[in-house]
Amino acid sequence: MSVVLTRVHELAEIKEELAARDWFMGTSGNLAIKVQDSPLQFLVTASGKDKRKKTKEDFLLVDGEGNPVGATQLKPSAETLLHCEIYKRSKAGCSLHVHTVANNVISELYGDAGKIVFQGQELIKAFDRWEEDAELQIPIIYNYAHIPTLASTLGDFVKEDKGAVLIRNHGITVWGKDGFEAKKILEACEFLFQYQLALIQAKAGLLASTGALNN
Repeated sequence: MSVVLTRVHELAEIKEELAARDWFMGTSGNLAIKVQDSPLQFLVTASGKDKRKKTKEDFLLVDGEGNPVGATQLKPSAETLLHCEIYKRSKAGCSLHVHTVANNVISELYGDAGKIVFQGQELIKAFDRWEEDAELQIPIIYNYAHIPTLASTLGDFVKEDKGAVLIRNHGITVWGKDGFEAKKILEACEFLFQYQLALIQAKAGLLASTGALNN
């Protein structure tokens, strides 16, 4: 089996798993996986497709500038340049971008601070932070409508071969050495976001009940 077909199969499995979580509402989100380094080529999801369905036109091969390799009627995702930045600035082999309610709400709550910080959480280990009371900072960037500007801004935070960046009221982009690692990081981030929202809600409920008792 060729490298391209192997990567298609790998990315299709990731797409199927994330679709089962309902993380592709309204055709949102995009996935990419590297095929080769020199010249840079990677597979990316085609624009406007329902990612909850499996077809023979789910992915297309693009170059380091995000342009299709070879003749095709498919258009790469509008946010392909985000993946270009990641592969140019790191040794990552896979990058994933999804929109969920949890990551959008978190990005708005902490957007003014430009980051959200987690400490002592077990799932931080997905980022290879193994020390006790480890800290994880996830940057939050402005949602520029101009994709080259958005990609460049995200690129400034690609400093390691694995990581995550939130785009305010837009979604999260994660990357890792391969599909397994990228998906692991994405799942860990979504857990942390849901945990944080549940914690905020629980604290608000406790405060309200305590206030009611005091009155």
